[in-house]
Amino acid sequence: MRVCVTENHHPSPPDLRPAGEVAPSLALPWIAKLRDGMLMGQFLLILLTHYLFHISLPLQWMAIPLAVTAASNLSLHRFPNFFAARSALGLLLALDTVCLTALLALSGGAANPFSLLFLVEITLSAVVLSKAWTWTLGGLSILGFASLFWAHVRIPVFEGHHDTEGFSIHLVGMWIAFVVGALLITVFIGKVSEALRRQEQEALQFQQRLAHHERLASIATLAAGAAHELGTPLSTIAVVARELELFGNVMGQTASVAEDARLIRSEVERCSEILRQMSGRGGEPAGEFPTPIGLKDICKQVKDGLVSGQADLIDVQIADDANIALPANATRQALMALVKNALESSPNGRHVTLAARCAEGMVAFTVQDSGSGMATETLRRISEPFFTTKGTGRGLGLGTFLVRLFAERLNGSLTFESEAGAGTTALLELPLRHGGKG
Repeated sequence: MRVCVTENHHPSPPDLRPAGEVAPSLALPWIAKLRDGMLMGQFLLILLTHYLFHISLPLQWMAIPLAVTAASNLSLHRFPNFFAARSALGLLLALDTVCLTALLALSGGAANPFSLLFLVEITLSAVVLSKAWTWTLGGLSILGFASLFWAHVRIPVFEGHHDTEGFSIHLVGMWIAFVVGALLITVFIGKVSEALRRQEQEALQFQQRLAHHERLASIATLAAGAAHELGTPLSTIAVVARELELFGNVMGQTASVAEDARLIRSEVERCSEILRQMSGRGGEPAGEFPTPIGLKDICKQVKDGLVSGQADLIDVQIADDANIALPANATRQALMALVKNALESSPNGRHVTLAARCAEGMVAFTVQDSGSGMATETLRRISEPFFTTKGTGRGLGLGTFLVRLFAERLNGSLTFESEAGAGTTALLELPLRHGGKG
């Protein structure tokens, strides 16, 4: 399994759906209210036309599309999550188009002045659905309008503006105007709506990134406070331990005192190193200017930073010793963190590969171990702060997190690939800046 943990190269987070899925969900309450209003308006209009204006309508047949619309409205209110998907909402608007066609066919056909209501479904689709659905509903509406010329119940009062039934010049002109209007809505409103949906999605992603940076800031504040508060007592302990060690060396008969003092100093130094990691200096390139350095040199510095036993287990592979410009100390510390993790994951005596290469405007550092690999859930959480699979006292879970921050601040990426029993490969990619010929 392959996971990219840096924010700049993440796919959309699970809580952020594609723009085409967000818009239907946000518009759903308004569409439900609109459909309720249209259903009530159609019902009242039919009653007024039939009983107040004494225009004979086939009420028993018109009740069928009204009942279908009412049932779909009830489903929309009871199962809003189902209709939040654009496919379900598109089918709902298609059903509205069919029901509207049936109502118009039963009340005068193309001569009915309310035939322009077809444009409502097209406009809704252009605003909240995809281009494919908009074109589909547009085509369905055009065909529905055209069918009204052949299949309709004649209402003479609606035909007062022309003498013949069917294809009058006036009705054909209405249909052509409708087609032109539908096409314009589909094209132009569709483009505007798509731009608004992209902007909406960018705003949601910005909010998610802002929340992410706020969490990082709170962690940095906590770490800085801990380092500040614990730094003084640790320094005092280190001084006292040194004096105790000197006293033990002078008093030969109390050699165990000197040994205990050295142990105290060792643990104090370990605590100090943890505090330095918590302060975030290992992943902070700010204040450090990029300097030219060769790939072989930086890999050599990583090996030199390890104890002799560990350094012998590092196999360095460099295809081309190019000179690059990077924050050298931060890059070395980031690679050190990845290499140490790889050494801890590999069985005793198994080698770790550190490779470096330049390609496609990026410098890529690969660290591959010979361990047992990581479970899927561990791989997904590998860069979370304070997440660690090591035993108590062996780490705080900040090493990979700091490497991730380092990569993000340089607009790079940190990717892990791991399979059970096949080890883990970490890939750190950073923007390439040439520093001259190597």
